[in-house]
Amino acid sequence: MGRGVSADPRFVSSPMHPHRLSRVFACAVLFLAPCFAHAKDPKRPNILFAIADDWSFGHASIHGCRWVSTPSFDRVAREGVLFTRTYTPNAKCSPSRSSILTGRNPWQLEAAANHVPVFPAAYKTFPEALAENGYFVGMVGKGWGPGEAKDINGNPREMAGRPFNKKQTPSPTSAMSNNDYSANFEDFLNAAPAGQPWCFWYGGLEPHRNYEYGSGVAKGGKRLADIDRVPAFWPDTEEVRNDMLDYAFEVEHFDRSLGKMLERLEARGELDNTFVLVTSDNGMPFPRAKGQDYEIANHLPLAIRWPAGIPKAGRTVDDFVSFIDYAPTIADVAQVSWGKFGMAPATGRSLMNVLKSERTGQVDPTRDHVILGRERNDVGRPNDEGYPVRSIVKGGLIYSHNFEADRWPTGNPETGYRDCDSSPTKTTIIHAHRQNPADPFWALCFGKRGSDELFDLKNDPDCVQNLSGKAEYSALKAALSKQLMEELKAQQDPRVLGKGQEIEAHPYANADRDFYSRFIKNGLGPAPKKGHGISIDDFDPPPQIERPLTGGPSRGGCCCSGFLHSSC
Repeated sequence: MGRGVSADPRFVSSPMHPHRLSRVFACAVLFLAPCFAHAKDPKRPNILFAIADDWSFGHASIHGCRWVSTPSFDRVAREGVLFTRTYTPNAKCSPSRSSILTGRNPWQLEAAANHVPVFPAAYKTFPEALAENGYFVGMVGKGWGPGEAKDINGNPREMAGRPFNKKQTPSPTSAMSNNDYSANFEDFLNAAPAGQPWCFWYGGLEPHRNYEYGSGVAKGGKRLADIDRVPAFWPDTEEVRNDMLDYAFEVEHFDRSLGKMLERLEARGELDNTFVLVTSDNGMPFPRAKGQDYEIANHLPLAIRWPAGIPKAGRTVDDFVSFIDYAPTIADVAQVSWGKFGMAPATGRSLMNVLKSERTGQVDPTRDHVILGRERNDVGRPNDEGYPVRSIVKGGLIYSHNFEADRWPTGNPETGYRDCDSSPTKTTIIHAHRQNPADPFWALCFGKRGSDELFDLKNDPDCVQNLSGKAEYSALKAALSKQLMEELKAQQDPRVLGKGQEIEAHPYANADRDFYSRFIKNGLGPAPKKGHGISIDDFDPPPQIERPLTGGPSRGGCCCSGFLHSSC
C-alpha cells in the first residue's frame, strides 16, 4: 500500500464491477496526476535560503539583544517559527556549509571534513538536486567555500546555484561588501521561468571580517554602553566593545538586505508561497568563538517562515536542530523523495513534523541532543595539522573530547594563532598576555586545553569553568562520552575508528598550504589577499628570534595598524 494508506475492509470485502472499476480508476488517475508532476506543480513552494557569514545565536532583537537590531529576522520568526537550539556540526565556513548542502556531518564527507578542502565530486548538494527536479536555482554572495569544488570531469560546480552578482551598491563601510544582494535577487526573479518553482541562496558576506574599526559607533549610531555584557572570556575594554559593535553593524546590514528581499516577494505576491529559512554558518569571528567547539561558536540563529506549511505561526521551538537537518527538510518542502534527490544518504532528519506541529517548546522528544566536531580549520601548525574535537550537547551540558590536546587549539603562537581571525579583540588579548603571562583571557582563548572539557550551559553559558575533572560530574561525563563515541562509530567517523590521519592527509586547497614550515623558513612572504588580513602583531617569536613588540592593538585594515594587505 502507499505511504499512510491502510487497507480498510469496507472497501475491499467485495469485488467491484469491471465498468465501475474502470471509471474509478480513471478518476483516480486524474486526481493523483499532480502528485506525479512535481516539476510543473505551481503549488510547490519557492525556497529562499538566507545565510549570514559568522553570526552567533542570541544576537538578534527578538532574543532581547539591545545592541543588535534585526527587524527582518524578527519578522520571519514572528510569522513563522523561532528555533532556540540550532547548531552547526562544525563552526567554520567550509565544513559547516558542506553539512548544510549535503545533510551529512563533516566527518562523513571525506576531504570536506576540513576547512578549505577539495570537495569530493561524489557528494551532490541540495541546490544541484533541486535543479534536477524542476526548480530554477540561483544564488548571490557566498555559496559554498572557501575551497575547490569540481565535478568528475574537472569542471567547476555551482554548489549553491547559478550566481547572480552583477549589481553593486555603495558600501556602508570601507570593509563591507558592495554586493547589492536585493537587486541581484530581483535579477534572479526576473530570470525565473513563469510557473516554475525556484530556490535562491542568499549568502550574505556579513558579518565576516574585516571590519571598519569604530563603524558601529560612527556610522551605526551605537554606544559602547549599549552592550550589556562582554563574554567572560574577553576583557571588557574599549577595543573589545567597539569590535562587538562593528560586528553588530554588519549583522544589521545582512538583515536589511533580507528585509528588502521579503518586500520584493511581497510586492510580487510570492511571499506566502515561499519557504523562507534564515540562519548563519557559524559563530562570530572572535577568539574562542568561530572555529571552536563552544556554545558561542556552534549555537546559531534559525527562523523559518512558511504560511502554507506552518499551521500555527509565532511559535518558539526548543528542539535540538543540526545543520544536517536542513537538506532533508528542503527535500520534503520541494516534495521530492530523498532517493529521487540522488544524494548520498542523509544523517540529518527533516523538520517537517516540527513545522507542522502547533506545539511550542519541545515538540519532538527524540530531538534531545546534537553532535559537534572539528578537524583542520585554518593552517598554522606544523604539517598543516588540525585540532580534532568531537562534542555532544545534551541535558544542559556540552562535553568535548580533544583528540590531540598537545597541539595548540588556535594554531601555534609563532604563526600568529591563525586558527582565529585577526581582530582588535584578538590583538588586545595577545598584547595583554605579553605583559602578563598569567593573563586569564589568553589562557581561555589561545592556551592549550586538556583532553576533556565539560561545561554547564545553564550556569556557565560562556563555557569557562571546565567541570570534567570534578568527581560529582564523572557519571554524567562518562554517559555523554559513551553516547558520543557510539553515535560517531555508527556514522563511520574515521577519527573515532582510529583513522584520523586519513582526514589530515587531505591537502589544503589554496596557496596557504604548508604555511607553518614556509613561514618558519622564509618569514611571512607576500601579503595575503585583501580582506583576509594577518596582523603581524599577533605573531609570537620562536625562541631563537627576538622581535620588538609594537605598542597597541591593531584596529583596522592597513599596514600602519598591523595588518598586511595587497593594497598596502
